Amino acid sequence: MDFKNSDVLEWKKSLSAYDTIIESIKTKPDLITLNNFYCKDLPLIIHQRNPNPHITTSELTKLMQWKLTRGKWRPRLLDFVSSLDDETVISASQKAFKSLPDVSKAISELTVLKGVGPATASAVLAAYAPDVAPFMSDEAMVAALGNSKDYTLKQYLVFVDKLQAKSKELSTKGDVFTPTDVERALWCSAIGAKVAASPNDDTNSGKKKRKRRR
Repeated sequence: MDFKNSDVLEWKKSLSAYDTIIESIKTKPDLITLNNFYCKDLPLIIHQRNPNPHITTSELTKLMQWKLTRGKWRPRLLDFVSSLDDETVISASQKAFKSLPDVSKAISELTVLKGVGPATASAVLAAYAPDVAPFMSDEAMVAALGNSKDYTLKQYLVFVDKLQAKSKELSTKGDVFTPTDVERALWCSAIGAKVAASPNDDTNSGKKKRKRRR
C-alpha cells in the first residue's frame, strides 16, 4: 500500500484483511489469542474503569506479548514489564490517558516504566484512544516515514501527525477511518505481500526454530 494512495476503497480492503492475515501466520499460533485480547478485550476493559481508566501489570505484560509476537521478539522487554509493580503501572497509565490528546506528554508518562519505550507506549495509547494515537509498528513506519529504525518520541510524533492527517483524508461523511485503522491497513499490506510472495517460508522457518530450541 502506497501511503500517498487516496483510494478509500483500497484502504478499506487492506484493513478488512487484518484478521485473515493474523490467522495466516502459522509460525505464531498464539498471535490469534493475543490479537483478540489486544484489539477487542483490552479496549473494553480500560474504558470500563471510569472515571480513572488504566491498565495493570498483567495487562501490560500481555500487551507486550502481542507487540513482540506481531513484530520482533525481544524477551528482555517482556521480563522487564512483567516484573513491574502493579501500582506503578496503574498510576503511569492513568496519568498517560488523562494527558491525551497531548500525545507527547502521554508517551512520556508511560516511558518512565522499565522496558516501555515509545513503541510499547504507543500500543498502550492505541488500545485506549485509537482515534488519537496509532501503534508505532515497523511496517507503518516504513510506509509513512521511509524507515523504522528511529524509535524516539520525536519520530513517533512525526508518525502520529502523518497518520492523523491520512485518517482525516480517508474519513468521509458518516465513515470514520482512524489513525489506528491506517496503521493496521499498512501492516496488512506489508505482511500480506510477504506471505503472498513466499507462502512456504513461515512453515519452514517455524521448523528450523523448533529444531534450534531442542
